[in-house]
Amino acid sequence: MRAVRGLAARPWRLAAEACALLVAVVVAFPLYWMVLGAFKPAGEIRSSEPRPWTLAPSLDSFRRVFGQQEFGRYFLNSLVVAGTVVIASGVIAFLAATAVTRFRFRFRTTLLIMFLVAQMVPVEALTIPLFFLMRDFGQLNTLGALILPHIAFSLPFAIWMLRGFVKAVPEALEEAAYLDGASRTRFLWQILFPLVLPGLVATSVFSFISAWNDFLFAKSFIIGDTSQSTLPMALLVFYKPDDPDWGGVMAGSTVMTIPVLVFFVLVQRRLVSGLGGAVKD
Repeated sequence: MRAVRGLAARPWRLAAEACALLVAVVVAFPLYWMVLGAFKPAGEIRSSEPRPWTLAPSLDSFRRVFGQQEFGRYFLNSLVVAGTVVIASGVIAFLAATAVTRFRFRFRTTLLIMFLVAQMVPVEALTIPLFFLMRDFGQLNTLGALILPHIAFSLPFAIWMLRGFVKAVPEALEEAAYLDGASRTRFLWQILFPLVLPGLVATSVFSFISAWNDFLFAKSFIIGDTSQSTLPMALLVFYKPDDPDWGGVMAGSTVMTIPVLVFFVLVQRRLVSGLGGAVKD
């Protein structure tokens, strides 16, 4: 009987696997085209008949990218911005999620609703107000103008996600820790923090990608001091309206993608646990 059911379900399973493979190909094709464009010689890139392969791969585009003045500084600036956003937003979100989950206080529900409302507001609608805010704080043309907004925009999602992980930790575990003599601080960082770490990893991936790939804030807030620019702004060097260097754009985009892939590979195990909800009673 089981064998008959297995045979009946097999066509549907094959169809589902084929659809999943098709979706994967559609998602991966732009990445493939980007890497292919980075290795194509200039003649093939400008060809009126583009081909999805190249028989004469070249590193000229990468040489132009790494030969760009202050490219290393742009790369370091992006690392500083993304790293600071990940660490700061993770710590703040963890403490805030613990507060709204474990403590009872007035306007707690209102605060949670405000977090949701904050996520609904488009980033583009707040760019101009943020520009004036950064100007009044004296943060224009500094990395702080990129770090502070990204922390603010990543916190609502991180707090909502971590709230579920903190809530899933049994209160009996907290009471047992107090009976054993653990202080609130010790319970927070030595017991609760490791249990919600998968959720922190999941939120850190989104925070890192958002800060690393940011172009809107970098274009709006870094307007005079190019030494504070990040990698997305460095790509503008290769894009000229009259004569764009598509090979340089593709090579620079490929270089930008590598740290994201490395970060994802390093945290992928905990990321899967975080998205699936690893904390259980």
